[in-house]
Amino acid sequence: MIALIVVVTAVAAAAVLAGAGRTVRIVPQARAYVVERLGSCSRTLDAGLNTVVPFIDRVRARIDLREQVVSFPPQPVITEDNLVVRIDKTRPRNQLTCIGG
Repeated sequence: MIALIVVVTAVAAAAVLAGAGRTVRIVPQARAYVVERLGSCSRTLDAGLNTVVPFIDRVRARIDLREQVVSFPPQPVITEDNLVVRIDKTRPRNQLTCIGG
């Protein structure tokens, strides 16, 4: 009987620790995580320490917010003093926000 109580207590403690481990999410700098709650977009986690509800919230997408270079050939641009300069463009990526939910 005592062995059964010890086993049940150990299983319950393991379940509590697993749930506590899934509660805290650390989001690295220059990243954002999109959270779904029960299948619909709930919110966006910014960089830093965040909490989610275990087994209900799920991190669905991990987004890199750094600038990314668009791959196409340089384009000539005329400046104010009539010099022709070839430039590459960068595309800043904005953070996703969830609408509704």
